[in-house]
Amino acid sequence: MSYVFPPPPVVSVPVVGREQRFAVHRIYCVGRNYEEHAREMGFTGREPPFFFMKPADALVVVPPDEVVDVPYPPLTANYHHEIELVVAIGVGGKQIRAADAMRHVYGYAVGLDMTRRDLQSDMKKQGRPWCIGKAFDHSAPIGAITPAAGAGDITQAEIAVQVNGQDRQRSLISKLIWNIPETIEHLSAAWELQAGDLIYTGTPEGVAAVVSGDTMTGTITGLESIQVRVV
Repeated sequence: MSYVFPPPPVVSVPVVGREQRFAVHRIYCVGRNYEEHAREMGFTGREPPFFFMKPADALVVVPPDEVVDVPYPPLTANYHHEIELVVAIGVGGKQIRAADAMRHVYGYAVGLDMTRRDLQSDMKKQGRPWCIGKAFDHSAPIGAITPAAGAGDITQAEIAVQVNGQDRQRSLISKLIWNIPETIEHLSAAWELQAGDLIYTGTPEGVAAVVSGDTMTGTITGLESIQVRVV
């Protein structure tokens, strides 16, 4: 088969302890999935989960023990960090029951859902899609994936991000409004999940702006941490 132009390489993420890489299909993100974050965004209660997407090539792979530069994006003056647990899907399916959902999980990683908050807010006010605030280039830094068997009890893990060594966000995965099996159940009712899908599961309270020169360090207990510098 020939192409008009060479196709781009497969987007992939390294896997801890393995030579094989995790080929990425789609990136799904869960909105407002921690109660305190929902409150700081002006919402309360356990609303039904909702989802948005990022393109696979928005990923920025951050190798262990390295600092990776990401450019401050255009069109914004309010560029926010959102630290998230990323769930990597290894077995696809649709209409997956929560009771069966963990069989579909390959592993976990630390991720950042970077956000052009001012653009997102403007689109919300106008009732328009806010892809421009979420799905831009370099908006999804991610660390190496730890297979589920090596991640420990992820439900009890601590999640945090520091900026220039100072805490910005710190919480527990157990505080997710919709836990991992429930999220997979809801998500697979709307889309047929595929091996290679990534789910950014939501961010705790404390989201805030970063500027050029800031270094973010994202951690989740049992997973490879990430360091990202804004340039």
